[in-house]
This record gives sequence, structure tokens and C-alpha cells, in this order.
Amino acid sequence: MLMAILVLVGMAVFFGLLLGYSAKKFKVDGNPVVDQIDALLPQTQCGQCSYPGCKPYAEAIAREEVGINRCPPGGESTIQALADLLDVEALPLDEELQVEDVQTVAIIREETCIGCTLCIQACPVDAIVGAAKLMHTVIADECTGCDLCLPPCPVDCIDMIPVNQTPDTWVAPEPTGFLHSKTETLASIPVSVEAKP
Repeated sequence: MLMAILVLVGMAVFFGLLLGYSAKKFKVDGNPVVDQIDALLPQTQCGQCSYPGCKPYAEAIAREEVGINRCPPGGESTIQALADLLDVEALPLDEELQVEDVQTVAIIREETCIGCTLCIQACPVDAIVGAAKLMHTVIADECTGCDLCLPPCPVDCIDMIPVNQTPDTWVAPEPTGFLHSKTETLASIPVSVEAKP
């Protein structure tokens, strides 16, 4: 009995050392550009870019297999940040990925939900909570409106509803049309203010 324990401990130590050595000897360093690109992406893991998540999309951008304009959740600001990082021209969002201007959020009709958990597994941002064979619900503040929870639902109990605009959620549109060049910003336009007596 003691001999068997010593043999198992010896094997565990041997294989542990072998794995530790192998991890150091065969270590593959990641591409730092991929990490920088991935840091600029919104990390919603929504798959709207046709890649399974932000990291694979970042790897494809680094390999120059795909353009920088395929991330609807990131929008124009992410495209511009990627263009600055990679020193390429900023392109408008890919036309096939254009989304409507109305932001939506998922809701689950709880009386219809059967508790299958398929929507929970599909949600890339963990905005759906619930347990097997129990009612599920959506945390509206976390939902990105990516629609990935819709296809797996077997009873079609998920609806996408527009987000009500409130003073807290409304964002002013970027002014366009009166700037003379791409480098000119609102801050560079001279403004004079006169006080009335």
C-alpha cells in the first residue's frame, strides 16, 4: 500500500515537472498587435462581424484577412481607433452590417418561457438570468441587442423591443456637413461670444 502511494506521488511529480518544462520550452508568444486590436473592440462577443468573438476578429484583422469596419457594436469610434492603431484609412461600417438607428433590447415573455436555458448559453454578455426549467429574464442594462438569443429559443418567447429614449439614454448625433476637412474638428472652429449689456 505504501509502495503504491509512493509510486503515484513519484509519477505525479515527474509528470508535473515534465509539463512545467514543456510549457516553458514550447511557449508560443502571442501577437502584440492582436492584443492591441482586441483591447479596442467592445468585447460583446456578439458575432455580428461573422467571427465567433472579438479575439478571432482581432486575429483576422492582424492577418489582414478582413477589414476594420465589421463591428456594429463598436461603431465609428472603434473603426477610427483601429484605423489610427493600424495606420490605415478609416472606412464606414460595412453596408451588409448596417443596423437600424433604433437601439433594441431583448425581453422574454415569461409566461411562455419553458426554462430550456438555450438563450442563456447564446447570450455573449450574460444579460439573461434564470435556471433550468424555471423562468428567465433579461437584464436590460446589460443587453446589447445583438439578437443572438432569438434563433436558439424553441418556443419563440423572446422579443426585441426598442429602447425608450430618456435623458439618460439619449445621445446627440454627431454634427456633419459643415466641417471643411476630415482633420477639422468642432474645437478648431473659431467662436465669438458677445455679452449683451
